[in-house]
Amino acid sequence: MTTETNSGSCCGTGSCASGATVDVQGVGVTTVYKVSGMTCGHCEGAVSQEISALDGVTAVTAVAKTGEVTVVSAAPIDEEAVRAAVDEAGYELVGQA
Repeated sequence: MTTETNSGSCCGTGSCASGATVDVQGVGVTTVYKVSGMTCGHCEGAVSQEISALDGVTAVTAVAKTGEVTVVSAAPIDEEAVRAAVDEAGYELVGQA
């Protein structure tokens, strides 16, 4: 598991996230996305780094084994912005989990 890690990807292109949005006890909004193509810690770091750069994002946890990326933000994040960030990292956003 990687949280807001700044490492590069060692893997090729993949698919990415799908997620569900829920309110987090006064902290913000948590959304879980499904991302395809992540296979290792470097993949997790690349996806986390790109999503962390989005405005309003306070935490990102990517798990290659499950293909899930959990994003915590002050307000709901536009899915197309997340898709673009995941694409930039070299993976594909599948959608919300």
